[in-house]
Amino acid sequence: MKLTIEDFDSMAKLNRVQLATSLPGAKPMCLVGTQSMDGTTNLAPFSSIVHLGSNPMLIGMVTRPATVERHTLNNILATEHWTINHVHKEILSQAHQCSARYQVSEFDATGLTAHHVPEINAPFVAESRIRFALQLKEIIDIESNNTRLIVGQVILIEFDDALLESDGGIDLVQADTLASTALDTYFTITPHAKLPYAKT
Repeated sequence: MKLTIEDFDSMAKLNRVQLATSLPGAKPMCLVGTQSMDGTTNLAPFSSIVHLGSNPMLIGMVTRPATVERHTLNNILATEHWTINHVHKEILSQAHQCSARYQVSEFDATGLTAHHVPEINAPFVAESRIRFALQLKEIIDIESNNTRLIVGQVILIEFDDALLESDGGIDLVQADTLASTALDTYFTITPHAKLPYAKT
């Protein structure tokens, strides 16, 4: 099959979204926790999360155009904090449901538990096995489609001691971390190979 830009323009919106989001391959599937200045919590699924550097430790995520009210973006702008929480099989249904448009906190709507840490102005998901908090560093406007790349510095990481590998990595397989494509498809992670650091 060969698809061109003309084909993209003629696609039904949902089909085009599914194609575009599956095109990069499997990506992290995480819940982003934020709260408003009055303490109202919010939880939203994101797969547009990317590592941007290790010193300082920076993570980026892309938000959709602000054509409707975006609680996640508004809360990050207000508090300058947010959390990223890995999703595993036992909480997948609840995590997926967080994409619905609730008028109440997604924690309350789905039964997930908000976990608060002093001086972090955003809730963690208590049920998540790998979770971390970020401090806002910058927001980069992507003018081509009115999205934004939000860049945050990691300021706190929480996970079980047993998940830390000898080389400093986190054992995502043992944590049962899931990946995703499109809007509704999820994958488990299976190790294939671990190669030595490449040198000439």
